[in-house]
Amino acid sequence: MRLSPLLFSLLAAVQATPLLSKRDVFTSQANPNVGITFVKNSGICETTPGVEQVSGYITVGTNMSMWFWFFESRSKPAKDPFTLWLNGGPGCSSMIGLFQENGPCQVTPDGKDTVLNPFSWNEVSNIIYIDQPIGTGFSFGTDTVNSTFSAAPFIWTAFQVLFESKLFSKYESREFIFASESYGGHYGPEFVTYFDQQNALINKKKLKGEIITVSALMINNGWYDPLFQNEAYITFAANAPGYGPLVNSSTLAAMNEAFFQKNGCRDQELACYAAGESEASNEICLNADNFCIDNIFVPAVGDRDSDDLRAPSNDPFPSEAYVTFLRNKTVVAAIGAQGKYRECPDAPFELFENTGDDARTLLPQLSALVNSGLKTLLWAGDADINCNWLGGHASALAMDWFGKNQLAATPFKNMTVNGKAVAAIQNVDNFSFARVFASGHEVPAYQPEAALAIFKQIIAGEQLHSV
Repeated sequence: MRLSPLLFSLLAAVQATPLLSKRDVFTSQANPNVGITFVKNSGICETTPGVEQVSGYITVGTNMSMWFWFFESRSKPAKDPFTLWLNGGPGCSSMIGLFQENGPCQVTPDGKDTVLNPFSWNEVSNIIYIDQPIGTGFSFGTDTVNSTFSAAPFIWTAFQVLFESKLFSKYESREFIFASESYGGHYGPEFVTYFDQQNALINKKKLKGEIITVSALMINNGWYDPLFQNEAYITFAANAPGYGPLVNSSTLAAMNEAFFQKNGCRDQELACYAAGESEASNEICLNADNFCIDNIFVPAVGDRDSDDLRAPSNDPFPSEAYVTFLRNKTVVAAIGAQGKYRECPDAPFELFENTGDDARTLLPQLSALVNSGLKTLLWAGDADINCNWLGGHASALAMDWFGKNQLAATPFKNMTVNGKAVAAIQNVDNFSFARVFASGHEVPAYQPEAALAIFKQIIAGEQLHSV
């Protein structure tokens, strides 16, 4: 289904001053410095009759406007769970997920129109996409976030505001799914841990606020633990399962030397871990990250697309046409956005880079969450080099939790959808791992039907299985 002819004509028209949609405002009673400015039912992207959407800004601090776009479930919005989707980067917009992966619509190649996505995750869940940190996507204002740890409080604040408002208060008691990818391997473990810590303070009456209980954590092609995942670049490059060697023997030898030599990638990563949060840790971790990228990651990729080993570095998939769409003045005005859309701007990324955040491990937080019984899925497209599945699986096997030994002893088995093998899976109690076949970094873009099937099983609290 395409947009209506009327809307298409509006989009196609060259308008010097497009009409602004009517914006509504909610200001928090608990904190007058935060609130929401929003547009309801813009008619952009989700055109399924009767399915509501809300887009706009959450003010999370002084001069801090965080962009969001929410879509009701197409199924049972009054009963279906509530899902948060965050893209990674750090500093990449969640509009990537919305338009390239699992959102209600996809943009046509000319960047002027949209078509409905039959495999959208709002088929079975209410879902919100948020651009964070400030400066990412349509978000704007002062950005003070320079690490995974400093990012978490702002997402907490965003949901305090959302769930206090009449617009979203009905979702506070729903099953809350935290879904992310790539740098979500950092975001997910820390953000959910922070939510749990804040909930504990509220329960002890040491903090006033809205309880946010995450019921499931999903991370595809995540960056969890750099030590395991940098070494996995070597293993993957030597022989990517199902695809073969990615580099020649001399390149592989150089990668091995760079990793294992004295003061090499391994030693520098261990030094970063040992430095903890000390004053000197930023420089130590930044140096480790730069060394490992230059000497391990870059040679592993070569002239391939780092997100899909089957394609050259100039791979046009997933399509970037959505960026053109989000820079159309009429679209921007209709959804209540401001400024120029920026997919992965440098400024937010550089703040993270300067603290060496990329070189730090979030495996302790992830382990604790899985050990607590949280429903957790780590999954990965098997053609991705960047956050390849061997590194993700090594991280999973290293988690310290009650099912550690059982996971190591559990063989992979195929998951099929309509008789076709779509993934190799492991299930142990509340934890599942999936290697998704013939998929790059953004799993729902490459395997939309399989991704939706997996999503349905996770939100239903099920172990992964064939359908």
